[in-house]
This record gives sequence, structure tokens and C-alpha cells, in this order.
Amino acid sequence: MSAIRNRLASFAGAAFSFVCSSAAAAQDSMSDPAGSGVIVSAVRWLEGTLLGTIATVVAVIAVASVGFLMLTGRINWRYGATVIIGCFILFGAASIVAGIQSTASLGN
Repeated sequence: MSAIRNRLASFAGAAFSFVCSSAAAAQDSMSDPAGSGVIVSAVRWLEGTLLGTIATVVAVIAVASVGFLMLTGRINWRYGATVIIGCFILFGAASIVAGIQSTASLGN
């Protein structure tokens, strides 16, 4: 019984070290994987579209219409505040992430 336990323990240790070393190696390489150029460019296009002029126009219209509906009493204040806070989060995401990263780097 103890021989089986020793074998299982050594196998588990080997598997654990293999997984940890491959994860560390994957984190060291900051380049994109082969063949992902199309996907990366598509995501960047989507990001530019969602945070560009179109998104700004849609957000301005949304905030104006929700604000008007809130003032006339046709919409719940909680829903209106959710829309406005969502716009702040959407357009401030880069600043929020930069703040979190700078805070995390202070701990190192």
C-alpha cells in the first residue's frame, strides 16, 4: 500500500511541477500566438468601434434621453443612474485599469 502511495505522490508532484513550469513559461512570452494576427486585429477594430465616435454619440444620446425621462418621472431613478454609471465605466475603463495596475505595482 505504501508503495502505491509513494508512486501516486511522486506522479502528483511531477504533474504539478509540469503544470507550474508550463504556466510560468506561458506568462514569460508576451507575444501573440502564431496565427492570431487576424483575431487580434478584429478585437482591436471592435474596441475602436465600441470606444470611438459611434460609441460616444450613442452614449450622449442615451444619457440625454435617460436624463429627460428621469426629469419627467417616466423612468426609475435607479435605472437612470445605472445607465449613467455604465457610460462612465465604459469610457473610463482604461483609466480604471491603469489605476489598478499602478496600485498593484506598488505592492511589489
